[in-house]
Amino acid sequence: MSDSAFETLADSLLATLEEKLGDHVDAELQGGILTVEGDAGTWIVNKHAPTKQIWLSSPVSGARHYAFDADGRRWQDTRGGDDLLSVLGAELGVELEWQAP
Repeated sequence: MSDSAFETLADSLLATLEEKLGDHVDAELQGGILTVEGDAGTWIVNKHAPTKQIWLSSPVSGARHYAFDADGRRWQDTRGGDDLLSVLGAELGVELEWQAP
């Protein structure tokens, strides 16, 4: 994946998450870092350009890294766990959807 393709996908994801989560919890996107304040604490979702991954820091599940799975059109846990939207949605009690541009 090219650097520009990663930036497009990551920016689209973060903007969508801010919009969808903002209806349920305090979510703020600034400088490629999404900060989410929920009942269990603070979640941080950010893009990591050198590895072309999305990184999640969660007070519930800890730190996870997600790479884009082109076949499944989703951000898949690099250690074989669930995709990012499933994990984040379950932890925050919000149904999340995102369409890759």
